Amino acid sequence: MRILLLSAYDAASHRQWRQGLVANLPEHDWTVLTLPDRHFSWRIRGNALSWSAEQHELLQQPFDLIVATSMVDLATLKGIVPGLAVTPTLLYFHENQFAYPESGHAHTSVEAQITSIYSAMAAERLLFNSTYNRDTFLHGAKALLKKMPDHAPVSIVDQLEHKSSVLSVPIEHHCFQTDQNRSNPVPVLLWNHRWEYDKGPDCLHLVLKNLKNRVIDFRIHIIGQQFRKQPEVFSRIYDEFQADILSWGYIKERQRYLQILQQSDIVFSTALHDFQGIAILEAVAGGCIPVVPNRLAYPDFIPERFRCDSFDDTEKDASCIASAIIAALQQSESMRENMPDLAWLYWKHMSENYRFELQTIKPHQR
Repeated sequence: MRILLLSAYDAASHRQWRQGLVANLPEHDWTVLTLPDRHFSWRIRGNALSWSAEQHELLQQPFDLIVATSMVDLATLKGIVPGLAVTPTLLYFHENQFAYPESGHAHTSVEAQITSIYSAMAAERLLFNSTYNRDTFLHGAKALLKKMPDHAPVSIVDQLEHKSSVLSVPIEHHCFQTDQNRSNPVPVLLWNHRWEYDKGPDCLHLVLKNLKNRVIDFRIHIIGQQFRKQPEVFSRIYDEFQADILSWGYIKERQRYLQILQQSDIVFSTALHDFQGIAILEAVAGGCIPVVPNRLAYPDFIPERFRCDSFDDTEKDASCIASAIIAALQQSESMRENMPDLAWLYWKHMSENYRFELQTIKPHQR
């Protein structure tokens, strides 16, 4: 089967997913088009224009199936490249435009939200990486359509739900190579997220201060993708906790990154949004005890015993996370004996689910 794979905002997690898809389903003939993960507002609305101009001849070729991320302006692309209009399409949602924290998030806009609805309408099958992602998209789409002053097509959401399902992003097998002989003289914590406000760096700062105030000795890796502009609080964290920091910033080498995961004791999240939480899941696969707030996609993947209460108040949230970290340190032996089993997320097991989706998708009856 000839498959056109489109990733319009090819961030690290999107790239990892589409590379895994091609590698684990080699029986298909894949043609891959990507665009860089920058200039979000322009990219989300301009990707169809870019591809139609730059890849005009390629897009005239016959394809049996299109697999696109939800960042692709699918409705526009099919409209301006008529040969793609009747090609059945699977739209994959790594995230949705309705569930980002509102405060300060430059990406959230009605235009991006309604574009994602158009794209979903133009696809025959919708897949989401978590139940949380699917539910917040459908709820957000309905809420937005209800705001239309008249002629609001709210029933569209029922149609989208009917063709939706959940199929998570698999985890690479390298992540499961755990170091069973952890012997850190001082507990090693891990915070491995993008360095943006929606991953809760203010809460991270308060968690570390809370642990210090309780005289908890620790070392920490604070790692993740960095950008030209990042929250100022990271500078304060570095100044205050430099002596405790083992790694700082983006780890370019994948193998070194996985080694850090497999050598750390506890991974924790302060995120204000996570649609699957691959960073946490990879660390857990590597043997880290997770400490996560009871919100977002975490209940989909992390058992309740590893989740702590979640609060809108950052100070309460940080205090709860710090207490959960201390409890995990005190009960590390018993918690390690009952770690979350993530083997079901291994590509070896997930590839059959993806293969089924690709082989059974049918063109929408227009």
